[in-house]
Amino acid sequence: MSRDESFEHLMARIRACRLCEKHLPLGPRPVLQASLQSRLLIVSQAPGRKVHETGIPFNDVSGDRLRDWLGVDKPTFYDAQKIAIVPMGFCFPGSGKGGDLPPRPECAPAWHPLLLPRLVQVRLTLAIGQYAQAGMLGERRGRTLTDTVLAWREHLARGVLPLPHPSPRNRLWLARNAWFETELLPVLRERVAAALHAPG
Repeated sequence: MSRDESFEHLMARIRACRLCEKHLPLGPRPVLQASLQSRLLIVSQAPGRKVHETGIPFNDVSGDRLRDWLGVDKPTFYDAQKIAIVPMGFCFPGSGKGGDLPPRPECAPAWHPLLLPRLVQVRLTLAIGQYAQAGMLGERRGRTLTDTVLAWREHLARGVLPLPHPSPRNRLWLARNAWFETELLPVLRERVAAALHAPG
């Protein structure tokens, strides 16, 4: 598609995507939000079943925890003029033995290069979970998610803040890594507030 394609047309094409339809147990339903004015970019993994059913990103207990981490309310979180939410996979990939399956590999290579460069007002990017960190940090990420998040100061200097997934499944990780709440979360909330209120 031409580089002159409007942002609205690009978003409509993404929402109509059927690229990996045959692999999706519940069928395609791309879930994302973004605008040319978005100041904060949240790169997540893939929608869960509840998000697939509602079509609303992070419309689940993970979203409640994430909003608490960020220090934002629901109206702010769902204001695309302020916050873009762009998963590595836009559709629910299905469930496996240990939880949801990984994001489909076709999605991000097809759409991120067209969408992310348009988000020129973004002041801070959050990479949530190992798949988002692989996509956003590449070879700079650590050997494990813990290694990557421990190096958050280094990554933040480049504009990307890695976070664990806010899923209830990660409560043990959070309990074992108390530094996340005491050291990282205050900086996260400060940087999110600064990004959302930065002058245009």
